[in-house]
Amino acid sequence: MVLDKLTNADRYVCMHPLFAQAFKFLQETDLATIETGVLEIEGRKLFAIVSEAAGVTKDNYKLEVHRKYIDIQYVISGTDHMGWKDLALCDEPNDPYNEEREAAFFPDRTDNWFDVPAGSFTIFYPDDAHAAMVTGEHVVRKVVLKIAVENK
Repeated sequence: MVLDKLTNADRYVCMHPLFAQAFKFLQETDLATIETGVLEIEGRKLFAIVSEAAGVTKDNYKLEVHRKYIDIQYVISGTDHMGWKDLALCDEPNDPYNEEREAAFFPDRTDNWFDVPAGSFTIFYPDDAHAAMVTGEHVVRKVVLKIAVENK
């Protein structure tokens, strides 16, 4: 798991062949005005999900993991409150992996919480159980870049 500012994105482009293109999208797109929804950048290998919404409370969050995609979650405005737990330490999922939604959800709780302010991003790999948008009624505008683990 990574937490950093977009100004430091160059440090991470070596981590995956599509990261340079992903960070270029974040740096060169007018994210304040882009419409919410799904935007394909490089087909299903790299795409963006833009959202603007309130989140859930700490009483209602779920830890999730993905198998086929790495998440780069970039906060455009507001502050996203996120949680993290090593997947190896999680119990069995209470909502098993589903190919269509590309996620599994866990009943686990975490003590690892952090704020992600506007201009910052996180990177979650398939072994990073994470909970995003634990913001209660506070609205956050963000983009989640989905990067295929296998770049084929």
